[in-house]
Amino acid sequence: MNTKELTLEAGRLDRQYWKDLWRYRELMYFLAWRDILVRYKQTAIGVAWALIRPFLTMVIFSVLFGGLAKLPSEGVPYPILVFSAMLPWQFFASALSDCSSSLIANSNLLSKVYFPRLIVPVSSIIVSFVDFMISGMILLGLMAWYNFVPDWRILTLPLFIAIAFGAAIGAGLWLAALNVEYRDFRYVVPFLVQFGLYVSPVGFSSSIVPEQWRWLYSLNPMVSVIDGFRWAILGGKTTINIPGFILSLTLVLLLFLSGIWYFRKMEESFADVI
Repeated sequence: MNTKELTLEAGRLDRQYWKDLWRYRELMYFLAWRDILVRYKQTAIGVAWALIRPFLTMVIFSVLFGGLAKLPSEGVPYPILVFSAMLPWQFFASALSDCSSSLIANSNLLSKVYFPRLIVPVSSIIVSFVDFMISGMILLGLMAWYNFVPDWRILTLPLFIAIAFGAAIGAGLWLAALNVEYRDFRYVVPFLVQFGLYVSPVGFSSSIVPEQWRWLYSLNPMVSVIDGFRWAILGGKTTINIPGFILSLTLVLLLFLSGIWYFRKMEESFADVI
């Protein structure tokens, strides 16, 4: 029988971990596909929930901020202004909620076999991205309804989707690891998502924030993501506050790197604590 020699060297374990992450990529696809299949199982309208929730939120925000408060719309129809921000926000909020509870939901799997635990929260984010793609059909419908055609900036949209992924993974890894140790976070996460919706520029343009407060407002990492989405989708007069964008982007990068660091630090104890 052929045996494979295993050699442990200082500094090699981290490299082996990332190699294992690639080797177990099919498990990540399997977990994501399983969650997609059961997400809307036994619901009356199935995947239509991925369209109804953001659509109704968009209608409410358009009536409140555009119709009643008369806030500026950057020269585009207000529903498009709202939904161009609703897309990344719904992705982030859904990914954050699913990611934070992913380890607890897969506790039986974690306690029985070895695989890089990072696969579990990342697979839950893939599921949220599927909802993001489905919700994108509403934006296309709104553009067709208002006869709105984006300009060349739409080509930069994948860059801002990547930033949204970074923010979702970073925050999600922190909360997933903390939720294993402290189950209080199952109550904290819904509050964070609700609070974040109102302090992020989803129902209004971030241009209404006074210039002297823009740096403080940019401490919210979702500001750079939402402003980037609007800049890419709406084009025209839409601008990005560069200092605020750089600050917010830096925070996303720190959140992403620190999330991986903390998750890796706590990973060995998951099977014992969970």
